[in-house]
Amino acid sequence: MSDAGFTTWQWLGLVQHELLLFAAVFFLLGAIDEFAVDLTWLWLKLSGRAEDKRIPLDGSNKLSGIAAVFVPAWMEAPVIGATVAHALKAWPQTELRLYVGCYRNDQQTIAAVLASIGQDNRVRLVIHDKAGPTTKADCLNRLFQALQTDERRTGERSRMIVLHDAEDMVDPAGLGLLDHAMESADMAQLPVLPQPQRSSPWIGSHYCEEFVEAHGKAMVVRDALRAGMPLAGVGCAIGRDALQRIADSKENGQPFAAECLTEDYELGLGVYEQGGAARFLRYRHDNGALVATRAYFPSRLDTAVRQKTRWVHGIAFQAWDRLGWQGRPVEIWMRLRDRRGPLAALVLAVAYALLVLSTLAWGLAALGFGEPIRLSDTLVLILWLNFASFVWRGAWRFGFTAREYGWSEGIRSILRIPVTNIIAIMAGRRAIMAYLRSLGGQQPAWDKTDHQTHPVHTIAHERAEAVA
Repeated sequence: MSDAGFTTWQWLGLVQHELLLFAAVFFLLGAIDEFAVDLTWLWLKLSGRAEDKRIPLDGSNKLSGIAAVFVPAWMEAPVIGATVAHALKAWPQTELRLYVGCYRNDQQTIAAVLASIGQDNRVRLVIHDKAGPTTKADCLNRLFQALQTDERRTGERSRMIVLHDAEDMVDPAGLGLLDHAMESADMAQLPVLPQPQRSSPWIGSHYCEEFVEAHGKAMVVRDALRAGMPLAGVGCAIGRDALQRIADSKENGQPFAAECLTEDYELGLGVYEQGGAARFLRYRHDNGALVATRAYFPSRLDTAVRQKTRWVHGIAFQAWDRLGWQGRPVEIWMRLRDRRGPLAALVLAVAYALLVLSTLAWGLAALGFGEPIRLSDTLVLILWLNFASFVWRGAWRFGFTAREYGWSEGIRSILRIPVTNIIAIMAGRRAIMAYLRSLGGQQPAWDKTDHQTHPVHTIAHERAEAVA
């Protein structure tokens, strides 16, 4: 081998070593962050503060005031009818007011809503005066205007506003729990429980482990530490007075940030910054089923990436620009966790590139070209710590997933880790490019997820049929 050739292998080894060092250090920092959350949750669990409370399977309890449920809808004809009909059955309370926002140029969705209402006068179909799509937040603002008009007309003020998406399947006990939470809080959030998909066990079902761990551990810790609670946009309620304070603080008098891609996240932190109290509600029915909002998430790679692109863009970039960094150290810690998506995507991309490069280098070394890189003792220690962290993380993922979906889904959650990482890498790249375009003046649009009808067999649906 010539000196020039030997230098080439040296350069290859140097690049490999530096990429390994970069990825290993940042993986270790992420592991320390997650380990801190794990220890906090374990302490809460041992002290009884992380136990799920039990509640009878009953959704007919009277509410303390009017509950206005906002459902923005654009091109949701395949699902909105079933969603509205299910909500009306699951929540028979006379205090319910279901506001469904449609657009004048979306006749199919309007027709689906009208067909699902029947003789129930608790539904308000609100037609936006703009052609769609605008943004989800803009549609929510239109619903808020309709609510204000109804309040002036009837003289009755709503007690709370509940947010849901067009594909959500609500829990019969959810509305009553949110109503009760408003006695001591300005906003409250129920868990979100994605449904496993037989037709998409790798992409559509990967949301299962993400949400059960986030809403079974991370949000529980956040609630206990009294940090700002970002709303999930579904299964969440905000007090009427709290929402009005948000609206009054805006120049246009509208509570939802129409220029923001994740208005629900910003709304939750906005209430916190105004001194409002929040609660994360973990309850189970007598048979052990979690009280949660159930839904099917995107089942194709392109739609999953689009959805997560919107989340990363809105939370990591827009929220950084709009909300900044403020509050107690624990609040800064939580916002750092929220906004780590782009960095995590970069580190994962480097790790997978390193995997390819290391395989190539190993193969060349086996053929007599170059030699394997030499690792320092410190780097070897970091790699072993990262390996231990990976095993630890896998155990937590399995445990939380198996608790809600069973052992087989828990095992699949481990096997889905590469799929989850690839989606995160792709979404992070698209989010960065979208953010750069927004700096050039491009306005955000409602890059919504396409939904389709799915047969969901859950305790919520069974109860909805029973009360019908």
